[in-house]
Amino acid sequence: MTRVAGIDCGTNSIRLLVADVHPETGELIELDRRMTIVRLGQGVDRTGRLAPEALERTFAACRAYAAVIEEFGVGADRLRFVATSASRDAENRADFVNGVVAILGVEPEVITGDQEAEFSFTGATGELHGADRRLVVDIGGGSTEFVVGNRHVEAARSVDIGCVRLTERHVRHDPPAPEEIAAIRADVRAALDLAAETVPIAEAETLVGLAGSVTTVAAVALGLPEYDSTKIHHARISRAQVDRVVARLLASTHDERAAIPVIHPGRVDVIVAGALVLAEIMERTGAAEVVVSEHDILDGIALSVA
Repeated sequence: MTRVAGIDCGTNSIRLLVADVHPETGELIELDRRMTIVRLGQGVDRTGRLAPEALERTFAACRAYAAVIEEFGVGADRLRFVATSASRDAENRADFVNGVVAILGVEPEVITGDQEAEFSFTGATGELHGADRRLVVDIGGGSTEFVVGNRHVEAARSVDIGCVRLTERHVRHDPPAPEEIAAIRADVRAALDLAAETVPIAEAETLVGLAGSVTTVAAVALGLPEYDSTKIHHARISRAQVDRVVARLLASTHDERAAIPVIHPGRVDVIVAGALVLAEIMERTGAAEVVVSEHDILDGIALSVA
């Protein structure tokens, strides 16, 4: 067995996976998986810079993860730290890089949107079988990745629509006002036009959805009393179910959303935008359902180490 660790630092959350990789099958055997909402991308869309308080929240999580990595005996040569949308966009990303190096001893790789798409696809589809053509969508905090393929990526595109970015850009009322909802939908539709220029998003047979916005919508749709990844992973959520969740969220106040037990406190203020992104994708592609995956870019990062 090869023991590896992967860290995915996005716009809204930072996540750690420690796993053993089977030498023959390449299967990941999960040892520890955790997530912390740090909102690294706070204000980046408006200022172009990482806020000092956002950096400190992220560094605090890194210090906690460093202890876990040490506990499992993973060396720096078997750790990969990948940073995505917020750190790509920030003028002061050197502050972020230097802080991570000081804590974890590895330099974060500020990857491109295409690289992000590749990792997401690998992580999400490793357990799926069949010859169906898949559209994998990874709805993040700052960007969304679209990838079409089966065992290998045929086409990919990253566009700047994410739950944090869209919320900060448009939402000023609670619940969101009709014009704010319309503005979010317009941004998503424009981004889908861009994605469709290079990715045949309407031609895939199966829609696979990743990341917190999708898994949270699934958890609400399933009516779970608490978040349960075993029930969410590979659940099939119909378009009608997604539409019902969206309608519920659009009519809910912050406090009402916070009272839904499966919505993480760090997602309460951004889940409306994330759910709208998923709904618009399903409408554009004509997908009757979305296959929800708990495995995503983080699993792809870990596999790449091995």
